[in-house]
Amino acid sequence: MPSALTGIRVLDLTRVLAGPYATMVLGDLGAEVIKLEQPGTGDEARNFGPFKNGFSLYFMSVNRGKQSLTLDLKAPQGKEIFLELVKQSDVLVENFRPGAMKKLGLDYETLKQSQPSLIYAACSGFGQTGPYAERGAYDMIIQGMGGIISITGEPKRPPVRVGTSISDITAALFTAIGILSALRHRDQTGEGQLVDVAMLDGMVAILENAIVRHFATGEIPQPLGSQHPAITPFEAFESADGHIIIAIGNDSLWRKFCEHVERLDLVSDERFATNASRTANHDQLHPILTEIMRGRTTAQWIEGLDALGVPCGPINTIDKVVNHPQILAREMIAKVSHDITGSVEVPGVPIKLSETPGQVTTPAPALGEHTAKILTGLLAKSPETVDRLERKGVV
Repeated sequence: MPSALTGIRVLDLTRVLAGPYATMVLGDLGAEVIKLEQPGTGDEARNFGPFKNGFSLYFMSVNRGKQSLTLDLKAPQGKEIFLELVKQSDVLVENFRPGAMKKLGLDYETLKQSQPSLIYAACSGFGQTGPYAERGAYDMIIQGMGGIISITGEPKRPPVRVGTSISDITAALFTAIGILSALRHRDQTGEGQLVDVAMLDGMVAILENAIVRHFATGEIPQPLGSQHPAITPFEAFESADGHIIIAIGNDSLWRKFCEHVERLDLVSDERFATNASRTANHDQLHPILTEIMRGRTTAQWIEGLDALGVPCGPINTIDKVVNHPQILAREMIAKVSHDITGSVEVPGVPIKLSETPGQVTTPAPALGEHTAKILTGLLAKSPETVDRLERKGVV
């Protein structure tokens, strides 16, 4: 069964996380992804732990299903090979600092002259324009600058980063969406285009109600722990043996909850009668609910509230997540077999397509694993030519 992006070739110049994650998504959906890496060193993520038999599982987690070709873009012959590859590719993705590709004469404005149908995606910290464009960026820096850290964590406590590299992953997903949109446009017009995605822009885009709340009220949103700023109760509470999350999004569910805990007085109390009043009086309601929720175990709460249709759930540790029946039923834990590491578990494909399903196909490649295959196959170079290029350090 063909995948959605079968027939699309992606030239991947990215490294570390945001760019590789974007191209991994495209690869999972069927695109052929050729990862270009510097000879001898490759993507610096190859040096990030954890390791298994000397191979980086960090690298494995976001580079599955790709082919690795080593190529020195600063060498004249390397640049020639690169341009040959561009002519046979649909998409180019890079996450260098803006200006780096222009110094090599390989930027979008240059490449589109010979290949106007090329989709060139650039994923960077601050984007291709603006006063910060040429600055480098890391996830933690962007989380801070983008404001998400300012609303994360407990009130009056030190800053806390979101527990995953959310600015990298968000930029990756927006990059993939941009590429798919550009492919649709090219299908209709034959024209390629530049896809410009910034990590900082992505952080602003997912601030949800914080920005509109600020403009509407003039207030500066602050950390609220697990509390929701506009819905109450919508947070985590201690149970008799751990924690339980309840998410009561309307007054009908509130009544069901109060009936279940035999506290209908809370429904008639003007302070708690509506979602707006509950949110306004959260400080008064919270200690009441805290005492109630401590009276049963997490499992008891889930059993009782589920039966009533009141949304609730546990706080699973990662070991429980990867063994959860819903996760397993949705095939969200996949296994790949690698010559160096053996069998490795990686996250599955979250986009479920009924007719052209994505899949985790092959593991992440060893550095330069497919160099000879690509040069002799796709570019029709002779084995002798490949040998010469290797001796010169071009590939």
